[in-house]
Amino acid sequence: MRFVKSLAPGLLAIAFAAPAFSQSPELTLTRFDCGTPQQPTDVNQRFSDTFAFPGVKVQFVYSCYLIRHGNDYMMWDTGFAADAGPTAPRETVPQQLAKIGVKAEEVKFVGISHYHGDHLGGVSGFPNATLLIGKGDWEGLTAAKPAPGANPALVAHWISGGGKVEPVPADKDVFGDGSVMMLYTPGHTPGHHSLLVKLAKMGPVILVGDAAHFHENYDTDGVPSFNYDRAQTEASIERIKKLAANLKATVVIQHDARDVSKLPVAPESAK
Repeated sequence: MRFVKSLAPGLLAIAFAAPAFSQSPELTLTRFDCGTPQQPTDVNQRFSDTFAFPGVKVQFVYSCYLIRHGNDYMMWDTGFAADAGPTAPRETVPQQLAKIGVKAEEVKFVGISHYHGDHLGGVSGFPNATLLIGKGDWEGLTAAKPAPGANPALVAHWISGGGKVEPVPADKDVFGDGSVMMLYTPGHTPGHHSLLVKLAKMGPVILVGDAAHFHENYDTDGVPSFNYDRAQTEASIERIKKLAANLKATVVIQHDARDVSKLPVAPESAK
């Protein structure tokens, strides 16, 4: 008994000195409308290199997303620029963020699925953020002759060295805890990425970027005629499907009006 009593103070000291296990930061995902939809589009020719969808018209939408990871914020895609004409968003992304109490300068990372203007157009609203973009796409933006569909003016701030950029060559664990992963899914463009967000309540969500533009292409592994690489496109869609099955993840096709409603629009958030 004396031996046990003599150990007790030491054990208590060890117990209180031991580091406490920290809980994972709260993770939320919020959808924004980052472009103005136009009339439904005939997708048979431009969005299928095998003309698989005669008579099919799809209502394209332009969505982007805010991820809150504890006290840190990340934007995923930024939609069209404010001067994009009829497809420009009715409000800029920073204006929409302000309505939910988030300032643009608080956004730590802006992750871009690929270099097309309907995903990259609003990035200039986040000059303090680290730009995360696929290595192949960054090379396409900064080449002496930019890649087709790449507009270097949209990222002039980062090209000039005014902001920090991280070209992402493969997958990337954004916050270092596995909760938010950029997934290398090339084919639409050389450095295209999708985003995996592991929400506590809703479960994993995969934002596909433009790995697929609408349900019919996703379901049939369809390839738009303007994609960078056909085989890579098919392999990336297959990867997303296998990830979704193995993780029981919700797949969100960012351009499909029938799909984006899986996630709540601001000011509501998925958790």
